[in-house]
Amino acid sequence: MMMVSFGIDISDNDISCSESLIENVKADLGRITIAGAKFAKLSNVTGDDIVITAVIEDDSLLESVNHAIYCVLKDNAEGFDDLNGVGKTPEDAGEGISYAQIKLNPDYYPDAIIVGFDTYGGEDYVDDMARCVLEVVSGMTSVGDCATSLTSSIKEIPGVGYVSNMTDDPVVMIATEDIKKVGIIAGALTGALQGYKNAYLVEHNTPANVLPGSVIFTVTALMNSNVIDLAHPLDHSMRLLEK
Repeated sequence: MMMVSFGIDISDNDISCSESLIENVKADLGRITIAGAKFAKLSNVTGDDIVITAVIEDDSLLESVNHAIYCVLKDNAEGFDDLNGVGKTPEDAGEGISYAQIKLNPDYYPDAIIVGFDTYGGEDYVDDMARCVLEVVSGMTSVGDCATSLTSSIKEIPGVGYVSNMTDDPVVMIATEDIKKVGIIAGALTGALQGYKNAYLVEHNTPANVLPGSVIFTVTALMNSNVIDLAHPLDHSMRLLEK
């Protein structure tokens, strides 16, 4: 049993995703379940990047589900730079899809925290931010498998093709195995990320209206197939109490 996430820019601008793009992708997610996914969700919308996340109960259906996700992205794309970066061979690999997968414990709900990033100019410290998330959550109580889309060379996306290490705007996936610990895990990684200069937690579908040199990120709890944007809950829990 596993979970996969595809992060990609299929917008026609560098700032945001149109409402029509978001609605069209959501309306097409049924094609992914037909291909074998237990469920598929638009888990993150961060600036001009989106993340589709799917759960696969039968690992043999990984390639079929991945291909269906790719087709949904391609058929609804308004911009094609990242899609064109996916090569049929390792030699053709370019800047393409940010892909990650994790194993899920079948004894628990298929729950996870998904972190999506968007950079305006491919700011290089975003890679360090993604690695930092793994460093913070690895070994935490009730964290199962965790992974990032980052790669140091060529990465094969099963059923889709190949992407290079030039792929930016990473995705981080963290399996959670205790509903009471989700807030602790999300709070820990968010606190670490906000320690970076010019890094901002945002709500889903917030445009990247920031000075270049900045990174925005979204944090999602995917709980029993429900998508929960954690921006407001985290902001509320971190508020200063009045004197």
